[in-house]
Amino acid sequence: MQHVLIIHEVDAYPVWKAVFDQAANIRKEAGEISYRLLRYDDDANAIVHFSEWSSLDNARRFFESPELVEIRKNAGVKAPNFIYLQEIESGVL
Repeated sequence: MQHVLIIHEVDAYPVWKAVFDQAANIRKEAGEISYRLLRYDDDANAIVHFSEWSSLDNARRFFESPELVEIRKNAGVKAPNFIYLQEIESGVL
């Protein structure tokens, strides 16, 4: 499995979330399979987006596209940090 971990601050979570939801179809078409959203315990505008992708190449192409740069700008995203990950093990305890 291929995953992307994105950590970023947003101007306002409700504004960001509306843009995130509107982009669901383009994320799916780009290769996103599933996602989880988390926030810092002490800051509702510090967001963690953890997602599974069909390939890391698809994820990089999507996240680095000019279209997505503009979408992030409109959503109030500040300095996102993208971490591309390959799963080596998974388990449930």
